[in-house]
Amino acid sequence: MALVLGMMLATVLLVGVGERINRPYPVLVLLIGAALALIPGVPRLHIDPNLILPLFLPPLIYAAAQRISWRLLWDRRRSVVMLAGVLVLVTIAAVTATAKAIVPGVTGAAAVALGALASPPDPVAAESVAGPLGLPRRLLTTLQAEGLCNDATALVVYGLAVQFITGDRYPVWEAVPRFAYEAAAGVAAGLAVAWLLRKLLAMVAETTARSGLTLIVPFACYLLASGIHASGVLAVLAAGLFFAPRADDEGEVADRLSGGAFWDTIELLITGAAFALIGLELRDVLDTHVDVVPTIGPAAVICGVVIAVRFAWLMAGGPLVRRIASQERSSGRNWREDLVLAWCGMRGLATIALALALPSSTPARGTLLLITFGIILATLVLPGLTLPWLVNGLGVKADRDAEEAAVHAVAKRAAKASLARLRELDALDDLPAEVSEPLRRRQQRMVLMLSGDAAAVGPSGSSGSPADPERAADPDYRAKLAERAKQHKQIETVFAEMLAAARQEVLRARTEPGTDPAAADNVLRQLDLRSAHLL
Repeated sequence: MALVLGMMLATVLLVGVGERINRPYPVLVLLIGAALALIPGVPRLHIDPNLILPLFLPPLIYAAAQRISWRLLWDRRRSVVMLAGVLVLVTIAAVTATAKAIVPGVTGAAAVALGALASPPDPVAAESVAGPLGLPRRLLTTLQAEGLCNDATALVVYGLAVQFITGDRYPVWEAVPRFAYEAAAGVAAGLAVAWLLRKLLAMVAETTARSGLTLIVPFACYLLASGIHASGVLAVLAAGLFFAPRADDEGEVADRLSGGAFWDTIELLITGAAFALIGLELRDVLDTHVDVVPTIGPAAVICGVVIAVRFAWLMAGGPLVRRIASQERSSGRNWREDLVLAWCGMRGLATIALALALPSSTPARGTLLLITFGIILATLVLPGLTLPWLVNGLGVKADRDAEEAAVHAVAKRAAKASLARLRELDALDDLPAEVSEPLRRRQQRMVLMLSGDAAAVGPSGSSGSPADPERAADPDYRAKLAERAKQHKQIETVFAEMLAAARQEVLRARTEPGTDPAAADNVLRQLDLRSAHLL
């Protein structure tokens, strides 16, 4: 317990350190964990390897999934298939052939298992490392989409290999229908759990309790999917996309504001604990009593194969990848971005968890564990420490003008929707000038606020002049105060309707082709904060 708390504290502190030295905090946490694993007397963290993925992966995938949308995945479907499907299979084939040729004592099934666990880049690692560097949004969304979907492909192949190792075999040709079942059943399980939990959330009024209830969602999805032998990763992904911003009422506004802060904290702590665990597992790897020196050569070769395959796929096949991407909205990468994308193939939690979960009967298991740890060092630590230099050297930076334009486009739609709602209510209720004019001024300030003008975010209006004690006994004066209070209440009511219309328009835009979910979420948060001021 003390070790876990210490690593969480270290995570919080290393976030600031990483920002100062421009290095990703997950890599720093991993290095500290590995250093602790080499110090005699440091308590060991005993976690069943089969529990590592169910404990750490669901909340991290769930949090990442809420930052994208179904539409984004559909728009990027060709790139997702090429990276999370075909590239994973190509990597598995290359690593399998290499391991079978150079690793003494390894069997074909064990080599396939190594290829499967080494093939999928980690979505959390890639986003945590690449996210703070100011990369173009299209690059980050590609990494997110790839990382959230590639585990499904790798886990099916890994499960097939493990069954061969344990003797519980089935024909290889059954892998395709098995993958189809695991994918479809996983998505269905995730949607079913998400639908049920949303019904339960409707029965809970307290905002904190509602945020806590959402923490159950990813674990419930993963466990249900595992129980029916489906993909837990896709189940959590489906639930996360289901719970992404999609509805609008006062409860949803409060949930988004409190839930966003809640999940940001959860994600930070679990990410730190997960990467610390990867480092701490070095002790278990070394306890396999395999000679390290003879393993360095095969490990270096296999690491080189893993990296080279991704580079070849994205660089030598760059024209094909870009031609496919050019058919998708919000894409259009260049060769510099392909190079950065190739260097972001970071292996992490899933890789070490699957390696530790290899059956004890796996031929050359200790050697495979050492090779796996080498792959993590080569694809996570090395890129994590050098990626800032590569990004700066290539000049791959976010197009701030394009990002601001995306936010402005969504903000413009929201502003138009709010003005249209004001006109509707004015036509219905024939609002007096004392009400409609302040509302139009508020709408203009809201346009500036949504466009990023911080000076526009000020008091939304005054409830009227304070009562004058000396005139409080005057009936006419009291009548004027009552009239002002009535007008103020009407202004607040109508403005709340205007904000609701704006939010609905942003949520609608978030599901449309070509809309960046991050831009929509940026505008939605501004509206939520404004709405919370009225609640």
